[in-house]
Amino acid sequence: MERTMAFTAKILCILTLALGGIAAAQQQATAPRYTLNIPAATPAPQADHSVQFIGTATVLIRYGGLTILTDPNFLHKGDHVHLGYGLTSERQTDPAIEFDALPPVDLVLLSHLHDDHFDKLVREKLKRSTPIVTTESAADDLRALGFTAVIGLGTWQDVQVTKGGTTLRLTAMPGRHGPVAVAALLPAVMGSMLDFSSAAGRYRIYVSGDTMVYRDIEEIPRRFPGVDLALLHLGGTRILGIVTVTMDAREGVKMLKLIAPHRAIPIHYNDYDVFKSPLSDFQKAVQEAGLAEKVGYLKHGETYRFAPVKAAR
Repeated sequence: MERTMAFTAKILCILTLALGGIAAAQQQATAPRYTLNIPAATPAPQADHSVQFIGTATVLIRYGGLTILTDPNFLHKGDHVHLGYGLTSERQTDPAIEFDALPPVDLVLLSHLHDDHFDKLVREKLKRSTPIVTTESAADDLRALGFTAVIGLGTWQDVQVTKGGTTLRLTAMPGRHGPVAVAALLPAVMGSMLDFSSAAGRYRIYVSGDTMVYRDIEEIPRRFPGVDLALLHLGGTRILGIVTVTMDAREGVKMLKLIAPHRAIPIHYNDYDVFKSPLSDFQKAVQEAGLAEKVGYLKHGETYRFAPVKAAR
């Protein structure tokens, strides 16, 4: 009897610990890891809900008075960036907006620390107090450069940003910059899920980052269904001309099917000479896959405007 009671007590203890762990995990899932409060302007600007394509992976995302700049790259045609290990790439285009002509930016979202995503001009001119959300390793490097408001996220970690009546929950998504062996030699990369909320409604944007489609990506639609808009980093970037480290046309369609957004916009496809998969390849692959109605295309400088979703998810 005593053995039975002891065994029962042990089982109950294990169950209690397990249930406590589950509850803690659930609590962690609902509470953001970081919070960031951005002072709202007075009077508040007119609400704008849009994505403006500047070039490369650089876009301006506006939602209800909150302005986010992604992967800032403002070099010009003919300028070179360093990709590490003595490798360089030449820019083929000009940015649609000059850095000095940008509107006030509340937050920079950086998928990884490569010169074609955070160039030498940006390193020099961006205010050191600008909030930057990026990978943990990039955060360490940016702090060493003197940036004082950097938040480094691991996969599935998040930060809640508030400005006036707008809330953004930004969650780091899985990302891998090429095949396993090559990715280990390149900077860590993350995708991002941006969940906006305001009195106007809600909107979910997925930014792929410089990733390939691999097993961990399959978890994204299970955790974050109902993506309203996906910004896909394409280009089929090749290192040494042989190793592909960003999505080409085939991978882009695969990602499109997997994430299943209501709308997708390709970016990061024609700006550097290491991009070997032109946009026309993706357009053809999308057409052949019967997904043409899901994809919109922006030229440099063009803007996609959207309406927040008022219905409950």
